[in-house]
Amino acid sequence: MSNQQSDIQLIQQVLEGDRASFKALYNRYNRLFMLICRRYFHTKQDAEDMLQDAFVSIYKDLKQFDVKKGKFQHWAKRVVINTCLQRLRKKTVLDDFDDLNEKSFDLGVSPEVMSKMSLEDLTQLIHKLPPGRKLVFNLYVIDGYTHKEISEKLGISTSTSKTQLMKAKNLLRTDIENNNYITRGSYA
Repeated sequence: MSNQQSDIQLIQQVLEGDRASFKALYNRYNRLFMLICRRYFHTKQDAEDMLQDAFVSIYKDLKQFDVKKGKFQHWAKRVVINTCLQRLRKKTVLDDFDDLNEKSFDLGVSPEVMSKMSLEDLTQLIHKLPPGRKLVFNLYVIDGYTHKEISEKLGISTSTSKTQLMKAKNLLRTDIENNNYITRGSYA
């Protein structure tokens, strides 16, 4: 039985009032969704709180899931991301965007350099980014949103999204250089 089929069966059982089936969905996806929450929130406690809020939203909105439009995992991932964004909006993290002219910047780090870094190293560097830049970086690079989608979700211009991404990449590249993951001049 595939995960998709078993997800559908679990969802049907949840909609019929079976709480144990929701616990099974939670157990299946909590680690994946926790990784998403950790990208948006620096402390483990904040991420855990966010994960719980996200699962409450998933439970409340489960009847809106349409199997014809895709897999449960993809739908639920969007719910998790949107829940994180709602929390961040309440904290006014998005107020620190500065609207500059559109620029393009490539991080310029070779795959060999990235392979020398652990996931924890990269996560820590991302967490050091200013909140608005971290948010755009996560949405664009990690979660695959387009600049247009980011601008609509965050209420910023497309050029601001692109600028924030450029600045995030620039800061990450500088941090990678300063932490001796690469030596100057070894960009791809």
